[in-house]
Amino acid sequence: MNRLKDRRILVTGAAQGIGAAIAEACIQEGASVVLTDVSDQVEHTAGSIAAQFPAASVVAYRLNVSQRSDWTEVMARLDSEGHGIDGLVNNAGINVKHVPHEMPDADWDRCLDTNLRGAWYGALSVLPQMLARRAGVIVNIASVHGHAIIPGSFPYPVAKHGLIGMTRALGVEYASCGIRVNAISPGYVDTPLIRTWWQEHPNPEAAQRATLQLIPTGKLAAAREVAMAAVFLLSDEAPSINATTLIIDGGSLAQFHA
Repeated sequence: MNRLKDRRILVTGAAQGIGAAIAEACIQEGASVVLTDVSDQVEHTAGSIAAQFPAASVVAYRLNVSQRSDWTEVMARLDSEGHGIDGLVNNAGINVKHVPHEMPDADWDRCLDTNLRGAWYGALSVLPQMLARRAGVIVNIASVHGHAIIPGSFPYPVAKHGLIGMTRALGVEYASCGIRVNAISPGYVDTPLIRTWWQEHPNPEAAQRATLQLIPTGKLAAAREVAMAAVFLLSDEAPSINATTLIIDGGSLAQFHA
């Protein structure tokens, strides 16, 4: 539908799962896309997408979102090519989950550095050019963990609550400058990550059933659903949607578990 025609979108954590789905959906909607990830797999993913859409502009860069120097390098390379960033999708994240008082300090740092600091570095990297153009969109991929607490998940929900707070703060701060900042909070999504997690249980089938029982619709969300939500928020179809969070969880947060 070309909803993102002539836009350049940068997606972090784009090697697989939700990030790869967002990158592909943006290309289908006419955008040129910069895929980034800490993994070398991002180059393979970009190559696969480029093969599907030969006319599209697709590039891939290694990027550790928690390292400011990595952001500086990637932005410098894009600037040298004459490509500004119209939309940023902060998708990169890691699962770090502990009983709070048993958590090593290093895991607190690792979780907050990737899931919160990394998104801030991303916003900080694109804001100057967005401010200069008085236009731009940032979409942060948060989580249902940013709205409700599951015991044993600390400090992951701390980072995701912080990400939602940052979304609201930046959205309000820069609204008058033509910049919108929103978040998407997925629940259980059908990605390799959750299927690997099921397989780690003694009874994978029971683990899968237990997960699905938490979802009123009885099914996982598809990564494509999250991707199309991101496309919507990045597009001109959402000009007044700002500083808010779209939840994609099949109704899980609305359901009371007795």
